[in-house]
Amino acid sequence: MKWMTRKKWALFATLLVIFILLDMPWTWKLMYPVYYKEEIRKSASQYNVDPYLIMAVIQIESKFDKKRISKKGAVGLMQVMPSTADWAIKQAKLSPMASEYLDEPEVNIMLGTWYISFLYEMFERNPYAVLAAYNAGPGNVKRWLEQGKWDGRLETVSNIPFGETRHYVQRAIYYKQRYAKIYDGEF
Repeated sequence: MKWMTRKKWALFATLLVIFILLDMPWTWKLMYPVYYKEEIRKSASQYNVDPYLIMAVIQIESKFDKKRISKKGAVGLMQVMPSTADWAIKQAKLSPMASEYLDEPEVNIMLGTWYISFLYEMFERNPYAVLAAYNAGPGNVKRWLEQGKWDGRLETVSNIPFGETRHYVQRAIYYKQRYAKIYDGEF
């Protein structure tokens, strides 16, 4: 009997230590690390985009792997398509050389953030529509909104016709909130 009591106390003490550790900010930062902080800060400030939203997009798109290339050809941290990059470079009046450095974190984050800023203007600062458009394309999202298939609210995200996009928006909002809580005041 004494042995069972000791075992229960050891289990309780272990669970208590785990609980305390999980409540420590550094533990959460280990679980949700952020790389390229300066690049994110700079682009977020330059294009007036929430840095935590940028982190969420990077987490979903590449898990902060700058060498990631999708099967469709999207490149880098924010998985920017080369054709979108070329278009964004012209629209933003950036150096055409930027397309040659799409896999570089600074360029990739800058172009991805510029594109999010563009989508914010297109969708009247609606972050849910912006995220949906980043994933499914602005044409699809415009059509869904115009046809009344989706009203652009988080509460009705289940009405988004593409399952992948529904899941993308939900995950992005989750990560955005998580990063904002963990890195509060750092950005």
